[in-house]
Amino acid sequence: MHNLKTAVLLAALSGLLIAIGGAIGGAGGALTFALIAATMNFGSYWFSADIVLRTSGAHELQREQDPELFALVEGVAQRAGVPMPRVYAIDSPQPNAFATGRSPRHAAVAVTSGIRRLLTERELVGVLGHELAHVKNRDILTSSIVATIASAISMIAWMSMFFGGRGENRNPLVGLVTVLVAPIAATLIQLGISRAREYQADRDGARTVGDPEALASALAKLEQSAQRIPMEVPQSTAHLFIVNPLAALSGHGLAGLFSTHPPAAERIERLRAMCATVSARD
Repeated sequence: MHNLKTAVLLAALSGLLIAIGGAIGGAGGALTFALIAATMNFGSYWFSADIVLRTSGAHELQREQDPELFALVEGVAQRAGVPMPRVYAIDSPQPNAFATGRSPRHAAVAVTSGIRRLLTERELVGVLGHELAHVKNRDILTSSIVATIASAISMIAWMSMFFGGRGENRNPLVGLVTVLVAPIAATLIQLGISRAREYQADRDGARTVGDPEALASALAKLEQSAQRIPMEVPQSTAHLFIVNPLAALSGHGLAGLFSTHPPAAERIERLRAMCATVSARD
């Protein structure tokens, strides 16, 4: 269902690009801006792992430095059927974790010092299952495609402020409405895809480790701690973490509408609904 939702939202985002591009510069205009956006995001995709690891202050670990963590990651990777990722640590009191990398063979998993102190081993395995599900599902590739289309829409909308249409039909109001509405619509669709991928990673990760309750319990602890303990990371990389690392800094109200993460309560409820199914299968 979540894969279907992602496909539908991607189609909607692509349709928005074609509609806006056609209104401003025809099919050629839409294609031009899509190519520009693809070029801009290609470098980000190719070097995404290094960028996010560097900006989050992560440092790579060797097996002898933390054999216990390596054993946990290796066990989950084997169950997920993916190569052993690089393992990183982040010196932050906020309990959190993320995975990144353009493919399973170029993946990395990072955990904070806070998460090691807060979670039990069982809960940490649940979190690792979630993160390696992102790796297996190639969600970094999906988010890069989405970012490319959304960037193209934003650039077209910005250009429409100056052109507002073609030929004698040009209207400044068209440009004004487009530059205000199109980026917001693209952002909401982009966030919808991000949330769908989080639900899917919860589901696949819980199935991989065979313990939905472990991830549910971990999410309850992580969400509560993220609300209290700030962690400053770039907004552009916040979506990679298992819970929003900026929760303590972002406030409430309309912020939930523009959140890259689904509500923790909804994630926990879905995971606990899986428990009976997983137990029956086992």
